[in-house]
Amino acid sequence: MSVRRADSLGGKAAIVGIGATEFSKDSGRSELKLAVEAVRAALDDAGLTPDDVDGMVTFSMDTSPEITVAQAAGIGELSFFSRIHYGGGAACATVQQAALAVASGVAEVVVCYRAFNERSGRRFGSGVQQREPSAEGAALGWSLPFGLLTPASWVAMAAQRYLHAYGLTPEAFGHVAVVDRRHAATNPAAYFYGRPITLAEHAASRWIVEPLRLLDCCQETDGGQAIVVTTAERARDLRRPPAVITAAAQGAGRRQEGMTSFYRDGLTGLPEMEVVARQLWRTSGLTPAEIDVAILYDHFTPFVLMQLEEFGFCGPGEAADFVAADALALNTHGGQLGEAYLHGMNGIAEAVRQVRGLAVNQIPGAGRVLVTAGTGVPTSGLVLSADG
Repeated sequence: MSVRRADSLGGKAAIVGIGATEFSKDSGRSELKLAVEAVRAALDDAGLTPDDVDGMVTFSMDTSPEITVAQAAGIGELSFFSRIHYGGGAACATVQQAALAVASGVAEVVVCYRAFNERSGRRFGSGVQQREPSAEGAALGWSLPFGLLTPASWVAMAAQRYLHAYGLTPEAFGHVAVVDRRHAATNPAAYFYGRPITLAEHAASRWIVEPLRLLDCCQETDGGQAIVVTTAERARDLRRPPAVITAAAQGAGRRQEGMTSFYRDGLTGLPEMEVVARQLWRTSGLTPAEIDVAILYDHFTPFVLMQLEEFGFCGPGEAADFVAADALALNTHGGQLGEAYLHGMNGIAEAVRQVRGLAVNQIPGAGRVLVTAGTGVPTSGLVLSADG
């Protein structure tokens, strides 16, 4: 793939299985067990067995290595295994890696997974408490001494600038929270099932780091999610309708850091996501108007608005009104604010359900779905289709 031309991966691989544990605040079991449960559920959904798997991909942050999960899940020999860095930015890239493997013949069936006890165990929202010295971590030295210790505080810097640049108030972010919780309220798998919110409730929620309120921040979750990828040819013979990987991309912008890219030319956008958007549109041949559903990474509401603008769904500073108008089906599972925070992997599963026509909040005729991974970090994205 190149940032200068279309790639040839599109249409050569498909997602054929999805599986998850329940989403909770205290799973009561190890992260390895969560991973194995999700993997087995995804294989069962695809109509495959552990013996069919010859590749595995996960996040560099995952505590359950590919080989250990394979052994615990009853998977035999592997010809491909890989890990993607940058936290939530890895979500869609795990599927891209799997697609590259099956398209090139390195593997035939690859399982992507993510599992953690992020609420009952290590809570990412608590920020940096202890870190081994590294070249990557050195960038934090320009932020931590000044009190920017948590993801919310890092995002708040960009959010404040966004509001200032476009003459908006923090209530602009509330539209994303309301849409997510509206969808979560009708999704039995969502932690906030049956609990929608209003703009007034968003505005009344307590400050976390101005201009971010509690309801601008995603929840913390225990759980696991797995996704099965194989060739487009084999996918046609399996149990479920395939979600064809029409395009897949990773992106990092100039002067990129992990969540603290404060020294770029501007703070009102997400240049790494613009790289992803450019590649997805170029490879798929699609335009924003042809997308039926968008599953956008929503660890913090301001970055959903910026993503809509980077992908060209609306102009700079216009995304709040775009969301308020329900101009695009957005985060139909409830997102990470409403369903669960699984580093974006549950969003990929929702995209598959929409393509299959089996989502709880199904969009009629949803044939093309955009999915994005974590923002503020090097990231990734997918376009999934019913027909390739």
